Amino acid sequence: MKQLTKEDISQEIFDLYDDYAHNKITRKEFLEKLSLFAVGAITLPALLSFISPNYIENILIKTDDPRLNSGYISYDSPKGGGTIKGLFSIPKDAKAKLPGIIVVHENRGLNPYIEDVGRRAALEGFVSLAPDALTPLGGYPGNDDDGRTMQSKRNQQEMLEDFIAAFEYLKKHPSCNGQVGVVGFCFGGWISNMMAVKLPDLKAAVPYYGRQPSEEDAKKIKTPLLLHYADLDKRVNAGWLAFEKVLKENNIKHEAHFYPNVNHGFHNNSTPRFDKAAADLSWERSIAFFNKYLK
Repeated sequence: MKQLTKEDISQEIFDLYDDYAHNKITRKEFLEKLSLFAVGAITLPALLSFISPNYIENILIKTDDPRLNSGYISYDSPKGGGTIKGLFSIPKDAKAKLPGIIVVHENRGLNPYIEDVGRRAALEGFVSLAPDALTPLGGYPGNDDDGRTMQSKRNQQEMLEDFIAAFEYLKKHPSCNGQVGVVGFCFGGWISNMMAVKLPDLKAAVPYYGRQPSEEDAKKIKTPLLLHYADLDKRVNAGWLAFEKVLKENNIKHEAHFYPNVNHGFHNNSTPRFDKAAADLSWERSIAFFNKYLK
């Protein structure tokens, strides 16, 4: 079987995967369309394997990293899903209360990549909480396909309440100094934007390729925003100009970066959409932003 590289994958395949990952087409339709790109030595199983996430080989911060205390907790979300599970991480050598970061997953639950991001945030000198909005349905099921199906069954506004409740939990936690921000990816980018709408005391919001709030909602934002967009992500980027207009007209602090020649999901190092240069630069900017507004 041919060993595939990113150079073997056309933009049409990335766009097709984006449609599938965001429930615009079914798995059957995805496989049927993907099969059209299986020619010569490039087989359909090889294409499917290559474009699917590989978590095992791409975790940066191990679950038992000796520099961290990291484990699962539960908190109450009375307006959302009830009791929500989340990964709570804090540096072992913390001598004082730390600022907090809520880490919000994509549209498939708390998978290993998002847990990894939570641990990365903690190693930067924060206490982090990465909730699993699939908790009321049994939690992340161990694979993204089933995770997407499960998450589609939950009400988005109720899930937003779950992350608002996470903010309130972390803000009052004995290990946190009360200064809390949020970073989110894809669905989590939309949640990050909406937390900025709903929470005037949210200190910083960092949405990665997140859908923008309505004009009416955007006007309510008091939180400084750092927005990361993928240059090739036409679906999400279509809402940017209208959002930018509202931000400027209402003097809302914001900083936006468009990363050239990268796809939606470029920060996720478990898939071929990952772009190391863009991911590293965006994360460096994100931590600097949190240091500025939370510390």
